[in-house]
Amino acid sequence: MDRYPSSSLPTARIVFLGIAGFVALLVFLSFSPIAIVPAGHVAVMTVFGRVTGQILKEGINVVNPLAQTHLMTIRTQEIKESTAVPSREGLILRMDSSLLYHVDPAQAANLYQRVGEEYLSVIIEPLFRSSIREATAENSANALYTGGRELVAQRIQEELRKSLAPRGIVVENVLLRDIQLPETLAAAIEAKQKAEQASLQMEYVLTKEKQEADRKRIEAQGIADFQRIVTAGISEPLLQWKGIEATEKLSESANTKVIVIGGAKTGLPIILSQ
Repeated sequence: MDRYPSSSLPTARIVFLGIAGFVALLVFLSFSPIAIVPAGHVAVMTVFGRVTGQILKEGINVVNPLAQTHLMTIRTQEIKESTAVPSREGLILRMDSSLLYHVDPAQAANLYQRVGEEYLSVIIEPLFRSSIREATAENSANALYTGGRELVAQRIQEELRKSLAPRGIVVENVLLRDIQLPETLAAAIEAKQKAEQASLQMEYVLTKEKQEADRKRIEAQGIADFQRIVTAGISEPLLQWKGIEATEKLSESANTKVIVIGGAKTGLPIILSQ
């Protein structure tokens, strides 16, 4: 007598073939000569743990079936740091900063081999913090709080580029988002700035007043010179002659009038209207 019914044999065979096919598919995919690299990434190739140096770009790539691919992003990434840093005077400041960077695709294999996939925590973050401290320690708190931010950011950026470029990391920019001073120092700096602004405002007002006084002085001098010149040119005979000319013109006018010659001490005519 059969141990298993004949009807169960086809079902068992189908299940076995399905499992075998699935395992074969996994094996095929594991050793597939095709590798797909997503957008914004490159793939580093290794064979039995050895970095081949071959870098796969975005899209479909034909690879060694025995090779493994390790994806690395080449997109711009940001690190945000909020650290306590010293100034040149030894004061402790709170600084919020950001680092923008990306992996150089041409050096991705070298970065993976020498540093690994944890390059952010291994080299970038420590070097970023160290560069921030060195840059701030060379500047006074007043400079950092006012116009020295850009210089500090440039210094940090230059130091990071020197350190990270050989590793395959491209530094795009360093941004100092905020600098917080001790409250007493911030109040003192603000008071000093207000005093300087008030002094500049007063200097501006005094300059304008001086300019206005100079303008009025020049104007008065011009009027005085004009009066002196005009007065020097007027004489008694000239006035009498001008009076005679005016009398002649009036006598020729069509208006009704009486002209009396020899009036007053000057002898000029007196005009009486009718």
